[in-house]
Amino acid sequence: MENDRIAWIGTGLMGRPMAERLLQEGYALFAYNRTAFKAEPLRKAGAQLAETPQQAIENAKSVVLMLTDARAIHRVLFKGVSRVVLAGRTVIQMGTISPRESERIQAKVQAAGGDYLEAPVLGSIGPARSGDLIVMVGASVEQFDRWRSLLTCFGPDPFLVGPVGMAAALKLALNQLIASQMAAFSLSLGLVQRQGVPVEAFMQALKQSTLYAATFEKKLPRLLQRDFAEPNFPLRLLLKDVRLFLCEAGYLGLDPASLRGTERIIKTALRSGFGELDYAGMHNVINPADQNQA
Repeated sequence: MENDRIAWIGTGLMGRPMAERLLQEGYALFAYNRTAFKAEPLRKAGAQLAETPQQAIENAKSVVLMLTDARAIHRVLFKGVSRVVLAGRTVIQMGTISPRESERIQAKVQAAGGDYLEAPVLGSIGPARSGDLIVMVGASVEQFDRWRSLLTCFGPDPFLVGPVGMAAALKLALNQLIASQMAAFSLSLGLVQRQGVPVEAFMQALKQSTLYAATFEKKLPRLLQRDFAEPNFPLRLLLKDVRLFLCEAGYLGLDPASLRGTERIIKTALRSGFGELDYAGMHNVINPADQNQA
């Protein structure tokens, strides 16, 4: 099928395992990454590497973007690629950007004669490798039906949220919870530790309550051991998403005061050199190591 030829742009923490999923499913991939050595594992897995975004897109019928932010998308699609190359091709945007950014990119792709939909994902590296991500789609019904089989490579049950912009909004809402939940859990853990309350008692009570979230137990070993290396989601990227949420919240008339406190914590973590650590590393700011800590 013509849609089996895909230009994959962005091979970072999530981009690489997601691209590998497509290779495992038999798709032909033309991969590009600005930092070329990060794409090398995909070449060994069967992808062809492109030296430029345009070269990747010229060899494919669809383009999947897994880039850091909207600025990177604009640089790749509208500065590094001729508008003629986008004509007749579908761009599937799978990173985390704001609803308004996604709508602006859609308008530019359509003006160049291409098609555009968004499909951000929720999950970490493990689910990306196993194809168990949550895939949220902003598209028309026709687009969703056309690309459902491709999106199913990343998650078993992609679902249509609504038109472009809605899936982006949903992803930001969920990433805001990632930041706020971790900050709240870290703070509570710090209190019980410094008061000498057994962590086991804290977790027992928490797990019996409606307050419990599975991420608490998953992240607890990292917090107890202060081991935040090999991140599933680096703090620097969480800060980017928190700022996007704050911008959208202000635009929509919401009061995000509680999130601003979390933003300050993450900014402090970055200034302390923790930006490449797992997002649970905000614990180093909220509950700094102390020789008297239990």
